[in-house]
Amino acid sequence: MKLILSLCILAICSLSLKAQESPVYQNYNWEDIPQYDTSISDSIGIVGLKDKMIVEFIFENDNFVEYFLEHKAYLLNSDERIEEYNKIYLPYNNNSELQVNKARVIKPNGEVVELDESQILTAEDEETQRAYKFFAFEGIEKGSVIDYYYVVKKMVPDYTGKRMNFQQPYQKKNIEFDLYAPENLVFKFKSYNGLTQISQDTLSEGKKHWQLNAAVIPALEEEEQAPYEALRGFLIYKLDENLANNTQNIVSYSKVSQNLYNAYYGEIDKKAQKKLDAFIAESGVKPGMSADEKLRIVESYIKTNVYLGEGGNAGNELETVLDQMVANAAGMVRLYTGIFKTLNLSHELILTSDRQSLRFDPEFEANSFLNEFLFHFPETDKYLAPTEPDSRYGFPPPLWTDNYGLFVKEVSLGNFKSAVGKIEYIKPVPADETVDRMALKISFDQEDLTRINVTLDRSFQGYYAMYMQPFMNLIPEDKKDELLQDFAKNLDENVAISEKNINNADPALFGVKPLEFHIKFDSEAFVEKAGNRYLFKIGELIGEQIQMYQENERKLPLEDEFRRTYYRDLEVVIPEGYKIANPEDINIDHSFVKDGEELLMFKSTYTLEGNVLKIKADEFYKVNKIDKDFFESYRSVVNSAADFNKVTLVLEPK
Repeated sequence: MKLILSLCILAICSLSLKAQESPVYQNYNWEDIPQYDTSISDSIGIVGLKDKMIVEFIFENDNFVEYFLEHKAYLLNSDERIEEYNKIYLPYNNNSELQVNKARVIKPNGEVVELDESQILTAEDEETQRAYKFFAFEGIEKGSVIDYYYVVKKMVPDYTGKRMNFQQPYQKKNIEFDLYAPENLVFKFKSYNGLTQISQDTLSEGKKHWQLNAAVIPALEEEEQAPYEALRGFLIYKLDENLANNTQNIVSYSKVSQNLYNAYYGEIDKKAQKKLDAFIAESGVKPGMSADEKLRIVESYIKTNVYLGEGGNAGNELETVLDQMVANAAGMVRLYTGIFKTLNLSHELILTSDRQSLRFDPEFEANSFLNEFLFHFPETDKYLAPTEPDSRYGFPPPLWTDNYGLFVKEVSLGNFKSAVGKIEYIKPVPADETVDRMALKISFDQEDLTRINVTLDRSFQGYYAMYMQPFMNLIPEDKKDELLQDFAKNLDENVAISEKNINNADPALFGVKPLEFHIKFDSEAFVEKAGNRYLFKIGELIGEQIQMYQENERKLPLEDEFRRTYYRDLEVVIPEGYKIANPEDINIDHSFVKDGEELLMFKSTYTLEGNVLKIKADEFYKVNKIDKDFFESYRSVVNSAADFNKVTLVLEPK
């Protein structure tokens, strides 16, 4: 986001600098005798009694600054909440000044204890050496209220798409938000997830004033696999117009697109181009390769040899990156765009968001949605994440997909080159490209039927391989051996392994061939003797499976990282003289169908060919987002694998 802000030159430099009234916060104070409703159920640990925020943009001399006031009061009714809120941190940094800081504790008997200066502390972060301030509350009892407010003056105001969170896992009362600005500045606002819409105070004089008021905002509790940050009530605002110079759409994606183009697609001088050509040659790219091959090779070479850093020691310009092999985010994007231009690889630069934190809104242009860089290649219809070392071409960070984004593409008109931006959908990787495949062949020891011989072939592709296969050349041999053993020992700690090896461990094969693990082992953990019968816990051979529980009615939708598929093939040689008494226990079938398409499925079936039992247990998830109304269908599919995990076959004499 810092990178995007540095590229966006907003039209405020020619604002009317007429004399301004004093900041609103100077006339703000709390009540000497606070009047809060402190009635609360014993089962509730916290209630927000007041949530007041004032944002004001103002001119002071030749500077455009922002004042931010926040006033909060919490009723704390449990030891856990008292421990959680006995320190309140203030947004204090090098680009801001703390103007006001006041805090107090209101005890259940009505006594008010105001914090003195000794309880407003300054500390330093050991890693960043940045100073921060915090209120240190003392003497809080159950049923006490902590009440505080502060004012921060920001030398670098935030007006390109600021997000303000309102909804929390606890109930809030008396919510107020006010934004003040000079008369010539017009802001736009949008509320999300049911939050009250903002309105303009048309009676305000001398300043523009917008406000939001809500008596109550209900609690929104977190639920398993729900994208909580994206679902809670919040507001985004941005500066939109300057009436003093008739500037409109100050924060617009067309301007962002042009700024990105100017920053990353400038002409490369001959000296830098020569170094870039040498870099490409060293990577192993050769004429005649397909776009897929070129992109895999180039990305792997960059992410293996160029260190992604931050700050002044990281390269920002292309030639510096090539000399030092160290780049910050901007330098890394310049390196990729330079290579793509040199290799004539058609592409689009994308800016998007993490959908579980903030879903990209295609209808409201704000820089808060422009957080993550991707490239899209129309020829292959695949994506690449330049600033994510663990991601690989074709498999971008999954939470950046199944989302919208700003696609920026170079356009030419004669000799004039520019950029055009458009909002498009970032397609998720299909389920059949991320596969966990398991094939087991099982036979029983002729001397002791409680001992089985197992051949396990396990392979991974797509996201399941991405965090291993591209880095296999960096893993020492003894660690690879441990990894192999773990596949068997996760099933039975005491297995006796007789054979093991890895196939397709070459990082260059990611996205081309699956990463394969082959293990042979003997185990006594899966069969028990019961009289003249044997109990074979065949389900445990697929490993422990997740089981979802839901005691209360589901309130929020569910969201997975990526679409995926599992294939499990088990082949069992039944001992001579025995039969399976309960093969029908293998049959499990749960699915979710919407609009005629099967989107979620677990299905296990068997066939019996002579004395060989063949089992297939397939599972797939072709969507990431599940509405709460379909949660039970999702849970049934997920739990089906856990049900299979519990299947025990009974071997009895014929």
